[in-house]
Amino acid sequence: MSSKHLRLGAALLCLSATTTLVSCGNSDDDAAGGRTTLNYWLWDDKQMPAYQECATAFEKANPDITVKITQTAWGQYWQNLTTQLTSGEAPDVWTDQASYYPQFATSNQLLDLQPLVDRDKVDLSAYQAGLADIWVKDGKRYGLPKDWDTMALTYNTAQLKKQGVDAAELDKLTWNPTDGGTFEETIAKATVDTEGRNGLDPDFDKNHVKTYGFLAEWADGSQGQNGWGDLAAANGFTYVDKNPWGTHYTYDDPKLAETIAWFKRLIDKGYAPRFDKQSSVANSELLIAGKGAMMVSGSWTISTFTNPKNQQKFAFAPLPTGPNGRKSPINGLSDAIWAGTKHPDQAWKWVKFLASADCQNLVAERAVVFPALKSATRKALAAHQAKGDDVTAFTDVAAAKGETFQLPVTEHGTEINPMVQDAIQSVILGRDKPEAALKSVNDKVNDLFK
Repeated sequence: MSSKHLRLGAALLCLSATTTLVSCGNSDDDAAGGRTTLNYWLWDDKQMPAYQECATAFEKANPDITVKITQTAWGQYWQNLTTQLTSGEAPDVWTDQASYYPQFATSNQLLDLQPLVDRDKVDLSAYQAGLADIWVKDGKRYGLPKDWDTMALTYNTAQLKKQGVDAAELDKLTWNPTDGGTFEETIAKATVDTEGRNGLDPDFDKNHVKTYGFLAEWADGSQGQNGWGDLAAANGFTYVDKNPWGTHYTYDDPKLAETIAWFKRLIDKGYAPRFDKQSSVANSELLIAGKGAMMVSGSWTISTFTNPKNQQKFAFAPLPTGPNGRKSPINGLSDAIWAGTKHPDQAWKWVKFLASADCQNLVAERAVVFPALKSATRKALAAHQAKGDDVTAFTDVAAAKGETFQLPVTEHGTEINPMVQDAIQSVILGRDKPEAALKSVNDKVNDLFK
């Protein structure tokens, strides 16, 4: 899409905004009262109410500052942000993500927060381990931790029970790339054809499936956070020579090829939908509609599945244990300040507040995401429990030693994403062999660093 069209889209978004929470462009001083208006961007509509609460509390404590919040869906969010940065009209503060922020940091578009952290003695040890380190490059800090997420299995309780799968079995699933372990056996049991036969029945018809045992995610960039990356890590795969800021990727590792080949066999057996026949509807919607029995999902989607309006009931279980143990990525977002803001002092006050217990406890009460502060995480877990939702599959893995890993943070992340995704999709479509496709794309990825 051209820069002209992106700018037009951003402009139309601004013109169509009708609530007082939405604004575009850089901050301004209110003409009458000399108040500073900060523009803050985020993409998750489910988190919008919590952060409006934070803004209200912040404005009460800082009556000379107004925070205006813009919420835009994920895909358009990054297009709009890139356009605004190019035109010099970016928001003062925005929610940042590890795949995107290296390009902003390299282009000097982010304010270095380390001097402010040192001056105000912000306690970085209060956050979940590793979250604060993601946002540092060459001694400069480009964000404060906002929240974190891990991955787990989400399953249709009635579907698995009907097929004879005890919920307790899901807590100790095993997986390997050769025969799939008890994980594949459970997927086979949960897969049902149009005649009611499951995947273990000799007469199972893989060409006429009513409910797939597993819904795989293939529009998952270069990290496979929603499935293949988790199992690849459990198989011993590591993405890059060091993290963060590695310069040599290892997508040619046979451990990854084995993992992708297993997923392909799962599809060939009829236990997961064919990619070329897969609906454009999100896996979460397919699961809710009863088209699938199980999928990998992130903790940021918990409220999607615990919604009391759902006709089906869903629950969460740990990821299976592979040859290298159970492995879930632990990922986190930050709040970053635009280097070109006209109000760096006020923007820092807002970012520091967002990273404080005063805001993160408000977020915790909403039980939508797990805030970055360990104390606020405990409050979020309690809020889920009060609603009767068991989400310990996400929190236990975060607390367990050696069961989480950081997704790669390197230069060229936004270029690497489509390259690797295309290569993996070519394997899943049967166009290329795993080893050849991954070796080829790995060479192209590493050429970016030369």
